[in-house]
Amino acid sequence: MGRIVAIDYGRKRVGLAVTDPLQIFATALTTVHAKDVMEFLKGYVLKEPVDCFVVGQPRQMNNTDSESVRFIEPFVRSLTKQFPVIPVVRIDERFTSKIATAAILEAGLKKKDRQNKALVDTVSATLILQSYLEMRAGGFIK
Repeated sequence: MGRIVAIDYGRKRVGLAVTDPLQIFATALTTVHAKDVMEFLKGYVLKEPVDCFVVGQPRQMNNTDSESVRFIEPFVRSLTKQFPVIPVVRIDERFTSKIATAAILEAGLKKKDRQNKALVDTVSATLILQSYLEMRAGGFIK
């Protein structure tokens, strides 16, 4: 069984999270610059088997796509082209950055660490992945 990789795509930074090989736990992986994410993923897939990519889908409160989808869609097309045999699943990412910031604050990190946007992106990717795992366990998605 391969890992599942979650991607919180942003124009500057991309947060990444992965499951364990049994696909039970979501853990933070890293944050990479947006221009480097495809090369990073190519290297990762060479080292670890990957069963699925989970990409955050930015939505508005009325359940329509947010404006940032126009930046994410080209990335998803590129991801699908680079890894045609690895499925890409989209998961609603509403509030993940706010929840990530709150979790970091609750963890008691110093102010300087709380302002680290790369950390927020990685935690957001972990939340996206955890959401996917819970939805899959509940039978809402495959």
